[in-house]
Amino acid sequence: MELFVFVCAALMIVGGAIGVVVRGNPVHAALSLVLTLFGIAVLFVAQRAEFLAAVQVIVYAGAIVVLFLFVVMLLGVDRAEDLRTDSLTGQRGLAVIVGLGLLGVLVTAIVSGTDAVISRGTGIEGATNESADANIVQLARSVFADYVVAFEVTSVLLVVAVVGTVLLSRRRPKEVRPESGRPS
Repeated sequence: MELFVFVCAALMIVGGAIGVVVRGNPVHAALSLVLTLFGIAVLFVAQRAEFLAAVQVIVYAGAIVVLFLFVVMLLGVDRAEDLRTDSLTGQRGLAVIVGLGLLGVLVTAIVSGTDAVISRGTGIEGATNESADANIVQLARSVFADYVVAFEVTSVLLVVAVVGTVLLSRRRPKEVRPESGRPS
């Protein structure tokens, strides 16, 4: 049964992630992101981390995606627009190089970090035996002590994403025709 739940959640996550990248309409891409976030919540429930699943649904699928949809609707970019820009030449090549570099860093981190994860363990088994709220205490200690920098970087990334949405959706001023004096 666990394998079935994992496969279904993994298909939800991968399908939603592909939908975020492939969809041309920003509203549809945001809804695909909701599918991805719900799949991650299912994986949290399968690992008996119900608190994290609830936070995943409430904070990310609820608040963050609604924020993105609010920005998209406020700026009126729910229609497909021509986003070609001539200012950055070689942008795709640079994106491929940066993407490969990030992939290399990710693979290196995974390979070098497997020993640390295996030796440290998950810590959930020991926490549930201490008291009823030991799991939440351990989660709070991890969030506010061990991984506070990661959460701050995530908040900065969310702000950058909103600013990027605003910059991508801004319209260029219409050119004025000299003979008529009206915008074209």
